[in-house]
Amino acid sequence: MPSSLRHDYYLLRHGQSTANVASIISSARRNAYSERHGLTPVGYEQGAAAATALVEALERNGSVKKGDKVMFVASPFARAKQTAEACLAELLQNQELQNRLEALGLTLAQDNIEDIILKDKLMERYFGKLDNEAIYTYAYVWPVDKFNVTHTAFNVESVAAVCTRIRELIVDDLEQSLNDGGDQKYHVVLTSHADVLQITQLYAAGAENVGAFSSYRFGNGEVRAMVRTPDSLPEPAPLEAPKRGTQT
Repeated sequence: MPSSLRHDYYLLRHGQSTANVASIISSARRNAYSERHGLTPVGYEQGAAAATALVEALERNGSVKKGDKVMFVASPFARAKQTAEACLAELLQNQELQNRLEALGLTLAQDNIEDIILKDKLMERYFGKLDNEAIYTYAYVWPVDKFNVTHTAFNVESVAAVCTRIRELIVDDLEQSLNDGGDQKYHVVLTSHADVLQITQLYAAGAENVGAFSSYRFGNGEVRAMVRTPDSLPEPAPLEAPKRGTQT
């Protein structure tokens, strides 16, 4: 990824989904643009709460200037789309958050949740033969990711392939299309899934080993700015292998 980008990016993981509660992997492409495995009531609450976390991240960003716009781009999987909708709805309805955005000189690029942009390149990482299996089977993949970012065991999508589609989304798509707006700067909220966002975070930061992404786990509804230097990454927290009954 280029060392500098014109626009700023924020990473938002979807809230708790029905698949999380069922402790199964949900990555099949047939689920895109459907309502399958959408948010639970808790997940909607997490999506709405993410609006405050997003505003806080914007307030910490020293490059925000008057006239910038906040834009939501989401995975077409229901849980990500619904999280973006919940977050944007809270920004539109919460007067305190509106005041804080106004104090920063920021406006929303989308004034209706139907205007959220859906991008296939933000889809869940495909887990091949492990799709719809128990969530603890992630343990068959993550340890191998650390040593081989091109592996496709169980027909899983490789870490390298995820990096490729994220680069295409940000550099070839968003940076190009948003730059057509002249001098306008956007703060783009990429709403997606844990593996995809963790891989994006390390890839964008130029980490030495993007395959170690599982040590930088996003919680449901968590927001992070997309940092560009390895020393800006949070402290890694290596995970134990997922166990039966784990909800993530």
